[in-house]
Amino acid sequence: MTYTGAVSPGGAADVRELGHLTITKVAVDEQMSNNCYLLRCTDTGDQVLVDAAAAPETLLPLVGEGGLSTVVTTHQHWDHHRALAAVVAATGAEVVAGEPDADAITEQTGVEVTRRVTDDDKVAVGSCTLEVIRITGHTPGSICLLYRDPDGHPHLFTGDSLFPGGVGNTFGDEAAFATLIDDVEAKLFGALPDDTWFYPGHGDDSTLGAERPALAEWRERGW
Repeated sequence: MTYTGAVSPGGAADVRELGHLTITKVAVDEQMSNNCYLLRCTDTGDQVLVDAAAAPETLLPLVGEGGLSTVVTTHQHWDHHRALAAVVAATGAEVVAGEPDADAITEQTGVEVTRRVTDDDKVAVGSCTLEVIRITGHTPGSICLLYRDPDGHPHLFTGDSLFPGGVGNTFGDEAAFATLIDDVEAKLFGALPDDTWFYPGHGDDSTLGAERPALAEWRERGW
């Protein structure tokens, strides 16, 4: 079946098969409807989870017997790591997060961030590589993860920094919004092609090309 990225809490996961990487998207929690992404290297079977947001009873069966090498938490907000402790306890996975958010994640979850990352760091998924892009604004240490598919277009996991229709919430903080829109415009739209498919922390996916015409509007409206 064709991947759409349209998922809902309690519903089925959606699976995208690339040449070397399988992306499984699932939504958890009726109230927050967080997206979680299980990435599996088809060459080695190695698996990485992006945001153990909630519902370990949903996430752990997706992981299955293949094990989990790493959990990446895209940022420190509570709704993106409620299942972190349970998932790490069950799998022994390494915990990765942006350096400025790492202490807050540990304080909120009781789980040590074993690897703190920033721009240009890499996270392995078997023989595949995720490039870390730090995007400051939604939180100080938010990160995006970029997979450059050798057989196709790039794939970008944006957490709550970028959504279809705008950047993440900065809660009325004008300075934080300015930093966020600057980083998103320079590091994402300015560096990646229009066919880059992005996967946000909530809701449906989109492409940079679909959103690019609205950048000036987002900057003008201030959110």
